Amino acid sequence: MKFTKMHGIGNDYVYVDATKEPVKNASEVAIFVSDRHFGIGSDGLILVCPSDKADFRMEMYNADGSLGAMCGNGVRCVGKFVHDHGLTDKTTVDIETGSGIKKLVMQTENGKVTTIRVNMGTPILKAADIPVISENERVLEEPITVDGVPYKMTAVSMGNPHCIIFIDKNPKVFPVEAVGPFFEKHERFPDRINTEFIHVIDEHRIAMRVWERGSGETLACGTGACASAVAGILTGRLVSPVTVDLLGGSLVIEWAGEGEPVYMTGPATEVFRGEIDI
Repeated sequence: MKFTKMHGIGNDYVYVDATKEPVKNASEVAIFVSDRHFGIGSDGLILVCPSDKADFRMEMYNADGSLGAMCGNGVRCVGKFVHDHGLTDKTTVDIETGSGIKKLVMQTENGKVTTIRVNMGTPILKAADIPVISENERVLEEPITVDGVPYKMTAVSMGNPHCIIFIDKNPKVFPVEAVGPFFEKHERFPDRINTEFIHVIDEHRIAMRVWERGSGETLACGTGACASAVAGILTGRLVSPVTVDLLGGSLVIEWAGEGEPVYMTGPATEVFRGEIDI
């Protein structure tokens, strides 16, 4: 199987051109290639597939083999993949994902894509649609107890569910690895949850760490950055545009408010290409 290793600010995936080489048993392949000791090493597998609705379709698998709906960093890399690998010469492309079609506008330098602005769609705020179990229609600053510790959460879906926790310390010293699994499998999240731990630096900047369902802690999460910016704006902490500093780098998130789409701008990087027996 020919593959390309790519990352969006450290959120790394193995990419395969499934327009030429369909992948059988993709869930099992995802588990194998994601292993950082015996495989290639990644947060998951992304297949670049043909689409009858858009220019291309992104099929995303987490490191545990579970099928994901959307990945903001991943979809930016898909844009770079299709352009830099000659699948298209367009710099504006529509990518079909499990959470709808995303429009990408790509900036190039010396014929290669450097940064991509993505229309991530309108945030989902209704609790039942995220989904999160709540007596309220929206989950804003709602109490939750996780592993015996009380928190206040705001829930947002950007095609996949996110629980945003604002903390009063630098996320680098927060025990994400210990706490994340308890959030992911908490009874209030029927489909499991991605959890962001956010420290507000000022009204236009936040620091973030993330625990992703199915993958554990990752260096970055594009949909999580979008969800966190939306949560901060909804709770009066932030004003658009918001720069989100993650362990792997920074993203810029724009949101004009209720009923409007979220825009994410950030880089995409190719690491290497290769072949692997599967």
